[in-house]
Amino acid sequence: MYQALYRKYRSQTFGQLVGQQVVARTLRQAVEQDKISHAYLFSGPRGTGKTSVAKIFAKAMNCPNQVNGEPCNDCYICEAITNGSLEDVIEIDAASNNGVDEIRDIRDKSTYAPSLAKHKVYIIDEVHMLSTGAFNALLKTLEEPTENVVFILATTELHKIPATILSRVQRFEFKSIKLPDIVHHLESILAKESISYEADAVQIIARRAEGGMRDALSILDQALSLTAGSELTTAIAEEITGSISLAALDQYVAAILARDATAALDQLAIIFDNGKNMARFVTDLLQYLRDLLIVQTGGENTHASDLFAANLSVDQARLFALIDQATTSLADIKNSLQPRIYTEMMTIKLAEMTGQTSTSATVEVPSNVLAQLEELKKEVAQLKQEVAQAGDNLSSSKPPVTRPTKSNKAYRVDRNKVNAILQEAVENPELARTNLIRLQNAWGEIIESLGGADKALLIGSQPVAANENHAILAFESAFNAEQTMKRDNLNTMFGNILSNAAGFSPEILAISLEEWTKIRAEFSSKARGQKAEVVAEEESVIPKEFDFLSNKITVQND
Repeated sequence: MYQALYRKYRSQTFGQLVGQQVVARTLRQAVEQDKISHAYLFSGPRGTGKTSVAKIFAKAMNCPNQVNGEPCNDCYICEAITNGSLEDVIEIDAASNNGVDEIRDIRDKSTYAPSLAKHKVYIIDEVHMLSTGAFNALLKTLEEPTENVVFILATTELHKIPATILSRVQRFEFKSIKLPDIVHHLESILAKESISYEADAVQIIARRAEGGMRDALSILDQALSLTAGSELTTAIAEEITGSISLAALDQYVAAILARDATAALDQLAIIFDNGKNMARFVTDLLQYLRDLLIVQTGGENTHASDLFAANLSVDQARLFALIDQATTSLADIKNSLQPRIYTEMMTIKLAEMTGQTSTSATVEVPSNVLAQLEELKKEVAQLKQEVAQAGDNLSSSKPPVTRPTKSNKAYRVDRNKVNAILQEAVENPELARTNLIRLQNAWGEIIESLGGADKALLIGSQPVAANENHAILAFESAFNAEQTMKRDNLNTMFGNILSNAAGFSPEILAISLEEWTKIRAEFSSKARGQKAEVVAEEESVIPKEFDFLSNKITVQND
């Protein structure tokens, strides 16, 4: 039976891993020094090696012949783990086994000692799919781990993992594999399979994989099924990935740079008639323009065509303008019911763009036009003077007109919660100061860990107070504060990140800086007033005639 390439060439040792050297070195040293923790969490994009590393790690920690942290892959235990037949290494898919009963079953069976291996290993893939009850059952197991039992959790969505789980595991983040590493690995596999190839074909497949080695091998497998002989051609790679022909892109860009909109539209018509997706075409066009820019700045040239070399002569300012226009048009093309029309509009705009206005050429202006301009300048100056005088007269004779201010219903925070936090700070100032310092120290890490709209929202805020349950963030904009409170996923990620960085995971309590200042002032004023009333009440008990004995008299209430 035919075996898929991603299974046939799955890494079997740490040394064979592609693009995850830091993770491989750390785990290898843990095995070599016999410092195996009870729980690990592997997170990262799909197809970057999380499950493969989990199996290699399971083999390495149990292999009786391991050398320098690497499994031998020849003993019975290594072969059984590779084949999935060793009963001491259990692989579970949380997507289909996400209930509390399944996790309880794991918890009960994990108390038994391993039968053949040194460690009993549970590999739980897609762990973020577990239900809340299942996570709670798993948490109990992680809190009180059984000796020689190791849990390896894998996920593509780290933000869905509860903070209580994250604080009890060692985390390893798998990064997207770089393009040169994918290309090199694909070329080595083609060499082992005795298949000749065109360099552009491998580049197209590697780019289409977008950082995932499994995706790259699956696309390569599909492309090889179309080869008539034993050669991987660029045309086949383009057909499989839906990419635009590099030759067609060369000619299209050449027509754009020559400002020949007709020729560019003809090339576009050919591409469209071949069934190519217009959004995919613009994406490939942006990649092509990016390659031109990289090569111009001294980067590696992966294109071998003469037209690409000729297109390199484009002015860099115009190249930037082309990229901006194509990026703006891509959103319209993706959302449009008539993508071809929008792509044709983009093509015409690209052909007419110049990048920047040239100031070298001088234009002769007729003398009569200059004279008219001077007359207009004088009339404008005279009008300005008359308007200013009229304004002074009006201001002295008529009262200023007051316009009603627009009512702006801004977001309002729950004042009871804020006052409760302030009251806790008064009662236990040392704890309040410690919580705030922990939050402030972790603030930079929190901001860097977020991305997109979440990061943009929190950049304009600052932590001003915190207790174990809530963190008050003051925003310059009330709108940003309101939007922050509406994003449940942001609250979850905030708690997870803060749990790892500072040891506690409060919820966000967003407030505008103006309202925070007002609430804090009102609270301070009220606290001072209550204190003054207490002092006045105590003083009023002693008659004025006996003030000189006030320091010697003790007031005792019945």
